[in-house]
Amino acid sequence: MNWIQFAWQAQQPGPPNLSFLLVLLAMFAMFYFVLIRPQRKKQKETKEMVNALKKGDRVVTSGGIFGTIAGVHDSIVVLKIAEDVKIEVLKGAVANIIHDKPAS
Repeated sequence: MNWIQFAWQAQQPGPPNLSFLLVLLAMFAMFYFVLIRPQRKKQKETKEMVNALKKGDRVVTSGGIFGTIAGVHDSIVVLKIAEDVKIEVLKGAVANIIHDKPAS
């Protein structure tokens, strides 16, 4: 008879264990601090860098193209990649600003 009572009690809905909730909360906190927070910080830094682009900055695009900014429009940057060669790229395609001088 004991095994029938045990099986019946196991099927009864009840409040979740406190330990289960604590483990779930700890896992969420870990994901937040390991994955979500650093990604948001990087997105914020990238957005600030893109908004601060100005004429004369030397940059590299996400496609690996190096150039100097010749003009900045709403969402487009005009890059001078060689003498008399200019291309237009999206601001979001600029991956990094290069602070050192080119080796020419």
